Amino acid sequence: MELAHSLLLNEDALAQITEAKRPVFIFEWLRFLDKVLVAANKVDVKEKQKKLVEQLTGLISSAPGPPTRKLLAKNLATLYSIGDTFTVFQTLDKCNEIIKSKDDTPAYLPTKLAAVACVGAFYDKMGRMLGSSFPDTINNLLKAVKSAESQGRGEILLSLQKVLCGLGGAAASCHRDIYKNARSLLTDRSMAVRCAVAKCLLELQNEAVFMWTTELENVATLCFKALEGSNYGVRVAVAKLLGTVMATALMPKQAAVMRQNVKRATLEEVLELMATGFLRGGSGFLKSGGEMLKGGGSVSREVRVGVTQAYVVFVTTLGGQWLERNFATFLSHVLDLVSHPRATQTHVEAVYSRRCVSFMLRATLGGLLGEKAQIAAGKEICQAISKQMRAVEAVVNDMSGENKAGAADVSASQHVMVCALKELGSLVQSLSATASPLIQEPSIGLLETVTSVLLHPSMAARLAAAWCLRCVAVALPYQLTPLLERCAERINNLKSSPEAVSGYSFAMAALLGGVHQCPLGIPHSKGKLVVSIAEDLLRTAAQNSRLSLQRTQAGWLLLGALMTLGPSLVRYHLPKMLLLWRNVFPRSQKELEAEKARGDAFTWQVTLEGRAGALCAMRSFVAHCPELLTEDVIRRLMTPIECAMTMMSQVPAIIKVHGAHLKASAAMVRLRLYDILALLPPKTYEGSFNALLRELVAEFTLTDNSANTTTSLLRSLCHYDDSVLMGSWLQETDHKCIEDQLQPNSASGSGALEHDPSSIYLRVPVGEAIPGPLPLGVSVIDASVALFGVVFPHVSFKHRLQMLDHFAECIKQAKGVRQQAVQLNIFTAVLSALKGLAENKSTLGPEEVRKSALALVMGALDNPNPILRCAAGEALGRMAQVVGEATFIARMAQTSFDKLKSARDVVSRTGHSLALGCLHRYVGGIGSGQHLKTSVSILLALAQDGSSHEVQTWALHSLALIVDSSGPMYRGYVEPTLSLVLTLLLTVPPSHTEVHQCLGRCLGALITTVGPELQGNGATISTIRSSCLVGCAIMQDHSDSLVQAAAISCLQQLHMFAPRHVNLSSLVPCLCVHLCSSHLLLRRAAVACLRQLAQREAAEVCEYAMSLAKRAGDSATINLNITETGLEGVLFGMLDRETDRKLCSDIHDTLGHMLSSLAVEKLSHWLKLCKDVLAATTDVAAVVGFEVEKDEEDSEKKDEMDDDTMFTGLGDDDKSKPSVAPRWVTRVFAADCLCRIILLCENDKAHFDLAAARSAQAKNPKGDQLVLHLSDLIRMAFMAATDHSHQLRMAGLQALEDIIKKFAAVPEPEFPGHVILEQYQANVGAALRPAFSPDTPSDITAKACQVCSTWIGSGVVSDLNDLRRVHTLLVSSLDKVQAGKGSSSQLYSESATTMEKLAVLKAWAEVYVVAMKIKKEAQSKPSKPVRTVDDDEDEDDLGANVLPPDSLITLVQPELPSLSRLWLAMLRDYALLTLPAEFSSQLPPDGGAFYTPETIDTARLHYRSSWAPVLHAVALWLSSTGFGAGEEELAPAVPQAASSTTKTFEESVKDRMHLMLGVSIEFLCFPRPEEPIEHVMSCLLALFTLLESPCFKIHIAEDQLLAVELLNVLHRLLLTRDPPAVQLQVTAVVQETIRAAQNHLQQHKASDGKEEEGEKDSQASAGEGGDTGELVPGKSLVFAAMELLVFVLVRHLPQLNARVKESPSRVPHRPQRLPEESARLVANTVSILAELPSLCSPAGSMTILPTVLFLITGVLRETALKTADNSVPVTVSAALQGIKTIITSPLARVESMHTQWTGLVRSSLASVLEHSQPEESRPDMDEVSTLTAITLFLLSASNELVGVTVLQKGCMERFRNALNSSDPWVQARCYQLLLSVFQHSSRALSTPYIHALAPLMVEKLKAVERSRPGTAAELQAVQEGIRVLENLVGMGEEQNRVQLLALLVPTLISYLLDENAISSAPQVSKGLHDFALQNLMRIGPLYPAAFKIVIGAAPELKIRLESAILANQASNRAKAAARQAQPTVQAAPTIKLKTSFF
Repeated sequence: MELAHSLLLNEDALAQITEAKRPVFIFEWLRFLDKVLVAANKVDVKEKQKKLVEQLTGLISSAPGPPTRKLLAKNLATLYSIGDTFTVFQTLDKCNEIIKSKDDTPAYLPTKLAAVACVGAFYDKMGRMLGSSFPDTINNLLKAVKSAESQGRGEILLSLQKVLCGLGGAAASCHRDIYKNARSLLTDRSMAVRCAVAKCLLELQNEAVFMWTTELENVATLCFKALEGSNYGVRVAVAKLLGTVMATALMPKQAAVMRQNVKRATLEEVLELMATGFLRGGSGFLKSGGEMLKGGGSVSREVRVGVTQAYVVFVTTLGGQWLERNFATFLSHVLDLVSHPRATQTHVEAVYSRRCVSFMLRATLGGLLGEKAQIAAGKEICQAISKQMRAVEAVVNDMSGENKAGAADVSASQHVMVCALKELGSLVQSLSATASPLIQEPSIGLLETVTSVLLHPSMAARLAAAWCLRCVAVALPYQLTPLLERCAERINNLKSSPEAVSGYSFAMAALLGGVHQCPLGIPHSKGKLVVSIAEDLLRTAAQNSRLSLQRTQAGWLLLGALMTLGPSLVRYHLPKMLLLWRNVFPRSQKELEAEKARGDAFTWQVTLEGRAGALCAMRSFVAHCPELLTEDVIRRLMTPIECAMTMMSQVPAIIKVHGAHLKASAAMVRLRLYDILALLPPKTYEGSFNALLRELVAEFTLTDNSANTTTSLLRSLCHYDDSVLMGSWLQETDHKCIEDQLQPNSASGSGALEHDPSSIYLRVPVGEAIPGPLPLGVSVIDASVALFGVVFPHVSFKHRLQMLDHFAECIKQAKGVRQQAVQLNIFTAVLSALKGLAENKSTLGPEEVRKSALALVMGALDNPNPILRCAAGEALGRMAQVVGEATFIARMAQTSFDKLKSARDVVSRTGHSLALGCLHRYVGGIGSGQHLKTSVSILLALAQDGSSHEVQTWALHSLALIVDSSGPMYRGYVEPTLSLVLTLLLTVPPSHTEVHQCLGRCLGALITTVGPELQGNGATISTIRSSCLVGCAIMQDHSDSLVQAAAISCLQQLHMFAPRHVNLSSLVPCLCVHLCSSHLLLRRAAVACLRQLAQREAAEVCEYAMSLAKRAGDSATINLNITETGLEGVLFGMLDRETDRKLCSDIHDTLGHMLSSLAVEKLSHWLKLCKDVLAATTDVAAVVGFEVEKDEEDSEKKDEMDDDTMFTGLGDDDKSKPSVAPRWVTRVFAADCLCRIILLCENDKAHFDLAAARSAQAKNPKGDQLVLHLSDLIRMAFMAATDHSHQLRMAGLQALEDIIKKFAAVPEPEFPGHVILEQYQANVGAALRPAFSPDTPSDITAKACQVCSTWIGSGVVSDLNDLRRVHTLLVSSLDKVQAGKGSSSQLYSESATTMEKLAVLKAWAEVYVVAMKIKKEAQSKPSKPVRTVDDDEDEDDLGANVLPPDSLITLVQPELPSLSRLWLAMLRDYALLTLPAEFSSQLPPDGGAFYTPETIDTARLHYRSSWAPVLHAVALWLSSTGFGAGEEELAPAVPQAASSTTKTFEESVKDRMHLMLGVSIEFLCFPRPEEPIEHVMSCLLALFTLLESPCFKIHIAEDQLLAVELLNVLHRLLLTRDPPAVQLQVTAVVQETIRAAQNHLQQHKASDGKEEEGEKDSQASAGEGGDTGELVPGKSLVFAAMELLVFVLVRHLPQLNARVKESPSRVPHRPQRLPEESARLVANTVSILAELPSLCSPAGSMTILPTVLFLITGVLRETALKTADNSVPVTVSAALQGIKTIITSPLARVESMHTQWTGLVRSSLASVLEHSQPEESRPDMDEVSTLTAITLFLLSASNELVGVTVLQKGCMERFRNALNSSDPWVQARCYQLLLSVFQHSSRALSTPYIHALAPLMVEKLKAVERSRPGTAAELQAVQEGIRVLENLVGMGEEQNRVQLLALLVPTLISYLLDENAISSAPQVSKGLHDFALQNLMRIGPLYPAAFKIVIGAAPELKIRLESAILANQASNRAKAAARQAQPTVQAAPTIKLKTSFF
């Protein structure tokens, strides 16, 4: 396209390219033109118009292909509508000439079609501008129709449709002609033509009034005729026509009615007409007379299905409000349809009719009505049912038998019942909990009505009623238990009525089957109840022959249903069940023979039914309780099963004797037998293979079966991708459930409950609303085929060969239709067997087996039945996979190659081309590589065979399979394949949709093959890419929805590989349009594509969608429902209408992706969306603008109002149709979205800070902060939490909890000291209250407890009175907990009760923990008001609203005695439940305090989620009460028998300790990764709290192994859990453990010391390590602690690890500041390390000290860094404190260790000195800390240790450096430290330092005179220096004092200023002057003699001093007085360390 950038076609370029590429070039130019014309400058267009028209009209006669002609016509029309219209008539005439042309050759056809397309486009675009030329055009087209072939007819009709559309009412004169001509074509043999006619007539009826008045009946008859023999496309088109015409007849369009006076049809007339089609088909009214007398043929199924769709179109067109008003009429009409004898001539027909009617009801009721209207409809259905039931009862009770017609009514009524009950069930299930008004309202009496049907004479009706009850129970689980009880009671009372036994047992079975959908389950006792009823029924079956059959069936049905409750319940009844099963069957061959001899037909029927029932119950057991299937149980099951197998061979003889009516029962036994065997491992019945296989083969080869029944499994065994060949894509349409009826296999789509009552309790297959087992005949064959597949892999090769040969023989024997049936069954069985072989990874067998199999398969590749050909291809592929030998595969491929080269018939060409595809599919790219070239060349050739579209379809399909499976190996063939695909897309007529669908598949596969290469820019890749895009564009424009769906998925692939090249601006609008499509597959494809786009480019997608909405506003042609809510709003709306699982999950994902990327920027938009969805309380709010801004009170008014508003707003145009208010499922999703939005905002703090948010909004008004929407958030959570729907309540409570957690701490800027959430107390309370009402389900109450504790603990509410609202809720639920196990009315299972009780206890525990925390904080603070702010309160002290220090605790205190008891009981339970499985025998037999033994598995989960807070609470309680010392007088926790002695207090304390420790250690040993970190924290806090209590400390210290284990477990925890909070808490626990050990050791020593005053050495060995100093890992507490602490240190300071340093890869690094949390951690660790030696004996300490000192000095080295404010890092102060602790420890005095000790201390000091050498690499080293450390060593250790010359020199060196430091702070600290060294009591230590450092000091201080201090810090340094000098003077002996003063006094005097300078001197300088003067005045009196001598020696000093004194006295006297007092204070050093180390 780059070559043709101008408007005109570049003819030179066109001439240069090859003939083959020209059509593509032209098509690309037309595409370019299509985009450009609209945007081009009008002047440009007009300049070039003449030339353009020439080029375009030239193209008409160049035989363009379908997509080209469509685009060509569109461009010409656009050109004329933009440019001048002078020549339009010439062009039009030219086209008409071409159409008139008599040339009928195929070559001229494309030109004609192009002309037709142009005519249509002109009128479509310009309409009335073309004036009066239309009659000629229309006549011309109508004439042409008569002579045209099918493609021409279709095109002309579509053109006519456009002409009509463009002209509107203007063409009225031609309407009749068009109608007359089109009428005859509606039954055309070409389906595409029928579709075109339907579309044309649909356009016509907009204006042609006669179609829906005078001609109405004829139109209807025509439509019925058109449906005969139709395909899916025709049915959809004709249904749309028929439905629309009927709707228009009933409610004509305003404009048309104004023009002519029209008689409107009544609803009855219209429905009557439609019913004719449903019941009589297209036979018309007149000529059916004779047939009717003969009992007329049944309606063709296509007609019935088409009319069913028309009904749905009819109602949908009229809209939801119409349906609401006329529902009663509509309902009675459709129910009458199904009671009509013509609809129910045979059983299968009756089932089909029922399905159709159910479809009509579901499609209209389910989609068009909102929840309120649905409830009203439910009432209507109930009334219809009870009316029918009354009629039935009248007949049944009429004993006289006069009412002959009544019997027919009863049989007809069953079908009505089934439809009504099915719809009622679906309705209730879709409404879920919102259906409660429907159930509860007594005037409706839904439950009574439905249960009354359980006594209906017909089984189908009884089953339907049972199913309906199951739906009610699943929707409203609180009904489950009462319904079960009610049925049980009725069954016991009405034992003598066969219908009652049957009906109520159905109901109970159905209810039990629904339990698995109710998470809360049913009480365990109900299982026992069912077993007793079932046993009773089976026992009494023989007593009364009238009831034997029903009782037997009912008994086994109930037992089968019981099995669905799962192993935990069945376990208890298993022995009884095994016994029952054994007794049903004869024990031995002899008994079996004896049985045969006796008995009549009836007893045999009962026996067979009983055995079938027993086998059915077994199957249910095996399917639902796999855990109970031990070897032993299987062995015991096999006895009856083997017996059943032996019996099977005898049955034919019995049937011969007693009559054919036993056949059904016998078939039922076989079905059950096959079913259970398929579930058991084949090894268990190996011995019976031969007999079994004979049965199976006879079953599906129809040996004893005269009917030609076929299996329904073939489609599911064939590959899903082959659906295009078999037409099974209909499974993926909205009409699936009725289209199934038209599938070719036996009884397809005729599933009904009565075919197999056991399906009432089985799981419903995914995607079906109601189980529909196929008729028995089909089910048995299906089961035999499935079992054959299971058994075949385990059979010997000999038998396999026999069977395969037998199959061939069977096929040969059969003829005609029967042969087809037998062949289908055999092929399904073979496929099933091959699939089994592949799954078992076993082979097919030796050569002869393969030969036989191959012959069988090859024979079917030429079968005329396409489904068989498909199956054969599939089998061939599977065989190649199973055999897996290259030669075999080559042989198979070669056969097909040869056949394809020679064969000319369609059948073998299609079969063998598929065979090639399947071979590649199953053997994959590598295995079939050598055949690739041949396969591709053959298939490419076949695909070009224009004579047969079927061959093209199959060849292209196979090609797609090959491309898919070859992967990169196909890369060489991509270009030729792609060019073929394009050529075909441009030439194949659009009516051959299958070809186009396969082309789409090929294109998709090719895109995947090229893959990421598509991003490249090379010439070849660009060509490939543009070809792909052109292909997609052609398919997007196709009229068939499947082809469009293929185009979308191709574009989706392209977008994945080359996102830049897919133009979203055109793709997104196209997807949005498809969202409203009536085709499910297209909607699915569109949503799937949007999902992918939204993952990367959500913002762009939403923008393009909005721009489309704006465009749609301008032109009314696009029917779209995008409003200001954008695409998101549309998707939310779709969630209400769509039922398809996949589609809904994709919509959820798409919205999720949009939400994650857009919600934070567009907060208010998304919150409004969610709010609008959640606020949908009434039906009449349109989806967009709900007004919920008013207050809560309005909701009542709204409810009253909506009835009036229902009836307004009809009859306006379609736009005002209110769409349905969001349904509960959508509302739940919206509530989840709300939680996600809150979560997404977490990253930005402004969202949770009102002040910040307001200032941010002031700066940027567009920005949006979450906190500003808080009231909306609360309101949404409130609306959700108080809804009818349970799921929504859960979601609402979750949202509420999230909101509380996130906003609890947000302050309210206007009222300091308050938080923003306080104003919402009432809302929170109101949202929680309903959750605690007695009838609320446990899971909601449990969630609400959680929210309560979060709310109380959040500290939002300060006033106790306000808190009481929520607190009372918790108190009331606590009473429930104390009620104990045996509460009377139990609705849910025991585990639900467990969940609720534990949730309550957990909530209380959380509240108590918070309360204790507040109390502790209050105690640690000084006693002053908690809130310092006085909000206009009179009392200065504790205000009334202020939380007293122990406020919350006062709420919990009264409950504590009972709570503590319950908590401990719960922990005991939890401890037992966590025992491993092998201790299960030790569990108490009757359960624990809160769980029962039956529900133990589910209970575990509930305990797991709630034990942690409880543990913490118990720990707090125990430590605050000294292990429950005060509660002994209370009743003991578990009432014990009088005989057992009560435990002593010590014992109970010990028990509790063990319990707490056991639970904690068990958990911490192995916390599951999914456990929340809060649990770990709670557990650690609990341990810490316990360790604080002295009682526990003694306990853990006495048993040292306990402590060691604890530390080991904590060490392991550190390895697995990262968060700093956890690690800090771990160190706290370790510290407490070590302290406990220390206390214990001291007491031990103290007591020892008292005993053995005499012997001194006994002390030496106390502590760990004894005399040897050995610490044993695993036993030593010190060792365990060291391990843990070293781990923490090395984790946070990896540089400490010596190995790291030595490793060659290490880069020398500069130490960095640790983050605050890590620093605290390291500090804690160091302090614990320093404590450890005190736990050891002297020898033990020597073992660990080197490590400890190494680590401590290391920490000092790594963390001693300068800080800005000169503060000391916590780690450093900990290290210094540690050094001091160690050096001053008593170990220094133990003689035996002296040398070691000396070495240790010296080396530590040496290493400190070494680290502190000034280095360039460490400029920020903190000298002060190292100096402090050195000083510590000097002060704490004796001189002989540190007085060594080397060390001394080093130390002096460091002090010297510090004195010379440029940093005054360092100097000051150095002076301070030196002072402490100089003052050391041991002169031996201090003297050398004085000698070395004093001279330097004096020099430094003298130098100050020249540079006076400029900052306070410098001044301080000088002051500190002088202080040292003064002290030295004081220390000196009397005789040296003069020399010393001679150093000090002159220095001081030199600091004084003269009086002139003093006034102008800076503040600091003045400070120095004052300081010097004061000191001088203080020194003088101290040493008068020496002072005089010094002053006298230097007169100038004396003068300076005196003048300064005089000036000072002259200054303010008051000041002087104050100054006198000051020097005493000054003496203390001014800088204080946080911790004093000295």
